[in-house]
Amino acid sequence: MQALEFRREEARFVASAVASRLRPGSGASVGPLHFMERAQAPDLPTEEWIRVRTRLAGICGSDLATVEGRAARYFEPWITFPFVPGHEVVGTTEDGRRVVLEPVLGHATRGFEPPFDGAAQADGDDYRHLVGGDLEPGIQTGSCASTGGGWATEFVAHPSQLHAVPDDLSDEAAVMIEPVAGGVHAALRAEVSDGATVAVIGAGTMGLATVAALRHLTPAGTIIAGARHPHQKKLAAEFGADVVVDGDGIGRAVRRATGSYMIGPDLSGGADVVIDAVGTSDSLRTAIAITRPRGRVVLLGMPGKVSMELTALWHRETELVGAYTYGTEHLPDGTTRHSFDLAMDLGRSVDLGALVSATYPLARYVDALDHAANAGRLGAVKVCFDLR
Repeated sequence: MQALEFRREEARFVASAVASRLRPGSGASVGPLHFMERAQAPDLPTEEWIRVRTRLAGICGSDLATVEGRAARYFEPWITFPFVPGHEVVGTTEDGRRVVLEPVLGHATRGFEPPFDGAAQADGDDYRHLVGGDLEPGIQTGSCASTGGGWATEFVAHPSQLHAVPDDLSDEAAVMIEPVAGGVHAALRAEVSDGATVAVIGAGTMGLATVAALRHLTPAGTIIAGARHPHQKKLAAEFGADVVVDGDGIGRAVRRATGSYMIGPDLSGGADVVIDAVGTSDSLRTAIAITRPRGRVVLLGMPGKVSMELTALWHRETELVGAYTYGTEHLPDGTTRHSFDLAMDLGRSVDLGALVSATYPLARYVDALDHAANAGRLGAVKVCFDLR
């Protein structure tokens, strides 16, 4: 089988980090990611596990951070080398079912009792299972040596990780279910009240997914989106944003929408909720500055090391909440559903396949990762590997 394998090679990791800082997207050609024409398929961890053949596999921001040497060192104890990246996946099981992968390696995948009946992979209040049980350490498929990942012809999965794809969803829409489920989770973590003003910073894949989830799953009033590129602005409006502005204009848009004053760099009031889908020092600083006192900031964009002044967070009593992956969601009507089920429903209301801008064969991984790293500038949203 073919696979892209990420190895623990410190010198290559440093070379990738240097190259990507000189030109985003160049790290793959010198880093510790290797194309293997005759890779060994992973063994089944237990007899419950099954083999899945990859159809499409997406390239996400965390993948790029890993390949380009920007990933946080925080994750090192939670992964095992060598691993095959790729967690945004639609594939086919050995018995011919088309499925999408829920990549988090939860309790059931490792042979532990779930925290409650019907629990999703990421549910629970203790992560100790992520480094024990039937598998090598790994927070998800795509960072665990035992499972393989979507950047390969084949990987292995536990039945609890697989969701059947409805016939009315294309492969292109299906490969977006995992990131959209993350957007669903962020939108619902925001606990949006009826008629609330919500701002979303960033209109890449996760920002756009969150806009769609806010519009279709919450009682949000005005949704304001900040986007850098024309195609992002178009999609943000199509997905449900009422106001779409340049990224550096989101503060002015929130000020107008809420009738707030400027006090130094901050607003006197602001949006009820701001979702930061970028995850940098600057975006988080902006998010706090444009959230009303005692409002909520949801950090969806994966941060690395950030450096910022937190006095405003304290003074405004802002609630800062992280949104990682997905789980069992508590809906405004008091019911609960899985993020993936909600994302599937969203795929019938929004053209998720429109987010897939380009596909590449696995052997052209350097070109694919370069395209993904420069997606916004090149008019793209999601770049995928096509193994059909």
